[in-house]
Parts: sequence; C-alpha cells; structure tokens
Amino acid sequence: MADVSLDLGGKVALISGGSRGIGAATVRLFVQAGARVVFSYQQAEAQAETLASECGGPERCVALKQRLCTPADGHALVAAAARAFGRIDVLVANHGVWPAEDAPIAIMAEAQWRHTMAVNLDSVFGLVQAAVAQMDAQPRLSDQATGHIVLISSTAGQRGEANHADYAVTKGALISLTKSLSSELAPRGIRVNCVAPGWVDTDMSAATLANPQLGPKIASAIPMGRVGSASEIAGPVLFLCTPLAGFISGEVLNVNGGAVLVG
Repeated sequence: MADVSLDLGGKVALISGGSRGIGAATVRLFVQAGARVVFSYQQAEAQAETLASECGGPERCVALKQRLCTPADGHALVAAAARAFGRIDVLVANHGVWPAEDAPIAIMAEAQWRHTMAVNLDSVFGLVQAAVAQMDAQPRLSDQATGHIVLISSTAGQRGEANHADYAVTKGALISLTKSLSSELAPRGIRVNCVAPGWVDTDMSAATLANPQLGPKIASAIPMGRVGSASEIAGPVLFLCTPLAGFISGEVLNVNGGAVLVG
C-alpha cells in the first residue's frame, strides 16, 4: 500500500506576511513538505531572517522585505519571488491588518478605512494578478495543477464584525474573489481556494485575547472552548496545495473550532 503524502518537492511557494503568526507557521510547514519558500515581511526583519535561516537558508527559504499596500507592491513581490527560485507554483496571500481598537462606523476615520482596503485587498489584487501571469507563463512540473492560490479570509468575512467593518469588508471581498477566480482559472489548471480562520493566538490578536474580560468571552463562544494555533491554520493551507485536494476549487475552508456555525 502506498504512503499518503503531502509532498511538495520541486514546488516554489510565495507566502505574504510570513515572518510571524499564521504566515510563519505556514512557511515552516511548506518547507517541511519539501517546497522552496519565499516569504515577505514589512517590519519584523530580525524574525524574518531567523526564520529563513532555520528553514534552510537561501537554498530553501528566502525572506523579502516588501511593503504591501498597492497592486504595484504585489507585482513587485511576485517578480522578486520569481527571481529568487525561477518560478512560483503556490501563492498564499496571508498578510493583512486588523485595527484592534473598536471603530464604530459613524466615527471610523476615512484614513483607517482606506489603509485597511489598501493592505488587505488592493495589494492582494496585485499579488494574484502577477502570480497568475507567472503561473501561466512557466512550464508545468507535472500533469497536476498549473498552480495553487490560497487566500486567507476570516470568519469576519462571512458574518461581519461590529466596530470592525473595514476588516470584515476586505475579508468578505476575498471570499468573493476566491469564487470569481475559481470560475475563471480552474479551466487553466490554477486551483483557487480560501481558508477562513476564526480567533487564532497570534501577535495581532494577543492584546485582545489577553484582556481578562474579552479573552474568556471569546473562548466561551467557540464550541471547542479555545482559540486556534497558527499551526492549525497552516495545515489546511498546505492540504489545499497538494494532490489530495485536487478536485477542490472555489472552496471556503472554515478553520475556527465551529464558531461560525453558532453565529
């Protein structure tokens, strides 16, 4: 009996926002699966370089400093990633911002709205556009998929989030983008899917989860009774980029301990 494998040997993955949290866990897992990985960071240079070194150094894992706020930024990152290893077989659009302070819509600053849209949506458009062009142009490694794109959304993109409308809107848009891209790109061999995490223990959510009132309230609203770990999000992302998910396209994979089912 043949072993079940999640091997990505020979593949090159680009993971945006890879220096910390879900991104870093995804970088580690993809390298463990045999892929060469390029990941971006914006400010956490020391963490990024340490991670790249731990994952095999320049022959296996490369960290690129790249601001992601515009479509042009996304294009620049894809071009740099393609130069690093010669091709891109997987794009994981993981970067994003979640302004932690509540901002009711009546008083939300336009600057906050525009910044969240720019980081969480505009730059993803650029990443996807450039990655698709790269995948279309390069030779296939096998008779399997031409490429894989995984967009990281959120439960907020499905049921909204009071006082964080800017974030929820962008994550909802990524779900719609997943479905649109799947319809467009599946015939060309590019599989596009989405992973929608719930609350995850990362730097971005640390202050909220550590709040003595909010932390227990958040955990109690999750049927599994706890928040997720970064590695528990990375696993489903990897799965969607393997032949085991070969007939999955346009799917939103909820990874939230059952929270989205209880409103």
